[in-house]
Order: sequence, then C-alpha cells, then structure tokens
Amino acid sequence: MSEQSPTGQIAAGYAFSGPALELGALLWNGECHPDARIRIPLPMLNRHGLVAGATGTGKTKTLQLVAEQLSANGVPVFLADIKGDVSGISAPGADGEKVRERAGQVGQEWAATGFPCEFYGLGGVGPGIPVRATVTSFGPVLLSKVLQLNQTQEQSLGLIFHYADQKGLELVDLKDLRAVVAFLVSDVGKPELKGIGGLSTVTAGVILRAITAFEQAGAGGFFGEPEFDTSEFLRTAADGRGVVSVLELPAVQDKPQLFSTFLMWMLADLYGDLPEVGDLELPKLVFFFDEAHLLFKGTSKAFLEAITQTVRLIRSKGVGVFFVTQTPKDVPGDVLAQLGNRVQHALRAFTPDDAKALKATVRTFPNSAYDLEEVLTGLGTGEAVITVLSETGAPTPVAATRLRAPESLMGPIDAAALEAAVKGSLLWGRYAEAVDRESAYEKLTAEQQAAEAAAVRAAEEAEAEKAAEKATRAAPKKEDASLAEQVVGSGIFKSLARSIGTQLGREISRSIFGTARRKR
Repeated sequence: MSEQSPTGQIAAGYAFSGPALELGALLWNGECHPDARIRIPLPMLNRHGLVAGATGTGKTKTLQLVAEQLSANGVPVFLADIKGDVSGISAPGADGEKVRERAGQVGQEWAATGFPCEFYGLGGVGPGIPVRATVTSFGPVLLSKVLQLNQTQEQSLGLIFHYADQKGLELVDLKDLRAVVAFLVSDVGKPELKGIGGLSTVTAGVILRAITAFEQAGAGGFFGEPEFDTSEFLRTAADGRGVVSVLELPAVQDKPQLFSTFLMWMLADLYGDLPEVGDLELPKLVFFFDEAHLLFKGTSKAFLEAITQTVRLIRSKGVGVFFVTQTPKDVPGDVLAQLGNRVQHALRAFTPDDAKALKATVRTFPNSAYDLEEVLTGLGTGEAVITVLSETGAPTPVAATRLRAPESLMGPIDAAALEAAVKGSLLWGRYAEAVDRESAYEKLTAEQQAAEAAAVRAAEEAEAEKAAEKATRAAPKKEDASLAEQVVGSGIFKSLARSIGTQLGREISRSIFGTARRKR
C-alpha cells in the first residue's frame, strides 16, 4: 500500500504513537485493508463523540467493541441498555464462523472474553441495582422535562424548589413535592404563595395535577432514598480493568422522557461532584448516552443550554460523553459541534426526508476522498464511516471502516445469570431497599394536624368566652374576630408558621441544571 495512494494517506492519519483503541480496518472501493488500522487515541476519548446510524446497522455492537477496550485499558464505562441486549458484555463471546471470518478480514486476534460489569435498574423496575434520585437533587429543570411542563410552568416549579430550599422542606420523593405545592395552594398556604414572585395559584394547580398524574402512572418509585451515588460508575475491578456499568432499561421503554432525563441527571451529578483535572492520559469515565434524540425532543431553552454547558465543561473533569442516535440532525448544533469523534453507520434514503438527512450528515464531515452519499447508503452491518481527533487534536481523514468483532457475548445473558450478578453485587445491600424518612410531607402533615388541633382549641375557647359573657351580662364589646382570624392570630399557629417560614440560611446550592450539589 503506497503512502501516496488514498488508502496510504488515510492510514497514515491513524498511525498514532500512543495508546489507542482498535476500531477496525480501512475499506476502499469495497476492499478491506487489514494492514490499514483505524484507531482512536485513548486520551481523545474525553473529547466526546457521536455514534449514529439507522436501526440494525450495528450501533450497539460498536458500543460493545469500544466499551470492551476501554475496560481492558482500565477506563470505567457507562452504557444504557435500552433493548436488553448489552448484558452479554459480562460473558465471553461465542466463537463461530462469522466471528472468525470478520476477525480475519480486519486482522484481529479474537479471543472470547467477558468484562467486569455492574447492572442497574431505574427505581428497582426490572433487573438491576435500584437507581433512585431525590427530588431535591433532581432539580426543577430536569423534573419539568419529566413532567412535560411548558417554559412558564418550568420557571414556576423553580420558584417552588427555591421556596422549599429556603424553608428547609426536604423534597425526597414525589409526595414531598406534592405536599409542598398542595400547601401553597391551600387557604393556609396562599399567603406564602403570594410571597413567591411570579407564581400564580392557577400555575401551581397545574403543576400539582402533573405531579399527581405522574405518581398515578407508577413513576413515584424512581424518586427517593437511598439516592444513588454516581461515583459508583468510576470504579475499577480488582484486576485493574474498568467496571462497565450497564443500566437495564427494557422495563421502562414506555417512559422515554423519564429514562433519558435520568441519564442527564447522572451526567449533571457527576459534573457537580468531580474536580477539575484537565486533560488526562486516560479518561475517568466514558459515558454512552443511547437514544439521544429522546433527550433533545421538546426541550426548553433552559434545558438545552444546560445540556450544552454540561457537555462542554465535563471534559475537563475527565469524563467523555458519546451520544448514540440515528442521524446527526437528532443532536442540536451547539452540542454536535463539541463531538470530535464520529462513527457513522449506514443511513437509508427511502424517502425525501431520508435523502435530506443524508445530505445534512455528509456536510458534517471533513472533506473526503470518498463519495460519502454513496458510501453511507452502501455500508453493510458492522461497517461505518469514521473520523476522530488525532493526538494533536486535529480531525483524522474520513475512513470507511469494517469494524472488529466484540470479544464478549453479542446478545443478552440469561435472566438467571443476570439476577445472580445483581444480587451478588456488594452494592445490592446498599441500594436495594427504599427508605422513607421524615421530609417535607411528614413535616407539613404534622404541622397541618397541629394547626387543626389549634383551631379546635380556639373554637372551644371562643365558645367558653361567649358563655361567660352571656352569664355575666357584660356590656357589649367589640365584635369577636372570626374563627379564621383567631386561629391565624393564635400563638400556636404563629409558632407553626415560623417552623415553615423562618428557617432561613438553609437554601440548597444548585448547579447548572438546578440539581442540588451533593455533600460528600
């Protein structure tokens, strides 16, 4: 292969001197060149990336291939398993004719290997160690997306969070948030509501109904304690390999707004907790964000700005993020501009919209020796067009690539093996059982009961005074205050109001997404 030929020039762009992941072998005019290795430098994995392609083109296997090599190099990985077919990364792959054929084509020395894994599940739904977040930690911006609130309602929810933070009302689960909103729209709480600028009774009522409907849909279990510590994703195994954290999502496929937003919470939580480290030789974590189009669908301006800022800044904390979706147009331009590594699987052009998306995708690549429109529609399963950042940070030449075969099992492990792995984890005992401690709901309920008791006592005192007046036939006095005025004016009620309204100096510090900063 001549260095002056197109294949030689492309191959030279991937001849890195430092450690790199092996992606596959160069394709040119339908011929595979096993000596032209297409690779990605390990230090560039925290410069983020995009894995895109039509359904069935091999995106999941690409994630598996990259995750395996990251783990082997001591880098922890996070994967979201939407369809339930990623769990096989924990088990050695099955040898066979197709695997040997692919390995021979790309010059790969294939060996069946399993990798260290932890399996998680949102809120304990489906298999996996339960992952929960407190409502306070989740924050108003992310929760607004889950509740499908509009921009005005999102801003109003932020005011409610601000109120709860100031008053020391901990929002652990959804019933806590519901209790705070219900209090603010009640007769007793309306004076407090007036003190929250810009929050109307009508909007608060809409938010309350959205929370109630969300609970009734069975989503309450995703919020609560013990809250998951996202630093669990940064662990390495005893043999030095990075742990692959797999979030099992098949049981919540019907709640795309929920699981996509939870993935963003995980990133935001990592961003808020990790220290600045600059550029590292190895990333601390590589986070694969699958079904990324769900995250950006129907986003508010504030939400999109928060995503953009998080992606831009989390690189300096040693975390690489790869968005996985069907076409680059699924990702907003401000985010796409930050994704330096690209693996583009085949696209289809069956409709005018498909053709438009194809042309838009081609324009996102550097100038190339390929006719990319023709190549992208002709790629087979397990083939992709690739460009990454070189060791100097410059884009590599565009390379059509036949990808290597994963060495772990290309499919799910059986249910019994998955359950055994989950129950055998040291983390199971830490997160399995939900805890319901005293928080906003319990505090407000107790205060309401105390206020009701005070009202009863005030009424009894009023009746006693009337009886005394009648008995002594005293001179007419100023008309008695109304029952409500007596209750509000009583010392007991004022004490209760102070317990809600005067706990100043306790406001929670919040980050880009309005998520609470964890105190570890």
